[in-house]
Amino acid sequence: MAVTKQQKVEILNELVEKFKEAKSIGFATTTTMTVEEFAGLRKSLREVNASYTLAKKTLMRKALKEALNIDFDLSNLEGQIGAVCSNDDAVAGLAKVNDLVKSSKGEKINWAASVFEGNFKDLEETKIIAGLPSRETLLARLLGSMMSPLSGMARFFDAAAKELETQGKETVGQLEGKKEEATTEA
Repeated sequence: MAVTKQQKVEILNELVEKFKEAKSIGFATTTTMTVEEFAGLRKSLREVNASYTLAKKTLMRKALKEALNIDFDLSNLEGQIGAVCSNDDAVAGLAKVNDLVKSSKGEKINWAASVFEGNFKDLEETKIIAGLPSRETLLARLLGSMMSPLSGMARFFDAAAKELETQGKETVGQLEGKKEEATTEA
């Protein structure tokens, strides 16, 4: 079914709005994805406040130029081009699509390029960015690193308390008294 000029204007305006709101935009080529796979991908993207939009390459190029003043020719890429727009976490949406890229070994969907932090990134840079952990994962790792010394100290005190129980002592002072007696006898 042919798309009318009015529909193209509406699609272009929608793309411009999505591109302006997005913290990152990933462009992926799709070749043999089924409707169910697209539905699953879109559902997983909604979980991280991201979206996947299919449109004609010329409309995406115009929207990218209008929204971010980036001129990138998508016409030389094979297959359909989809735009992954991540709104909250710049990496989360890209990571969800990257999971599908890895599981299909690039046969159904593959990266083409991206716009990250306002700059255009080529295929190799896009693959690296999409492989990064999400913000939540990085924060959890940071928190774990910060809590590690406290956890170690808590384990030490717990082990010391168990040692006191096994020796039948109530306080650490009782252990020190034993040591002082041993040194005076020697």
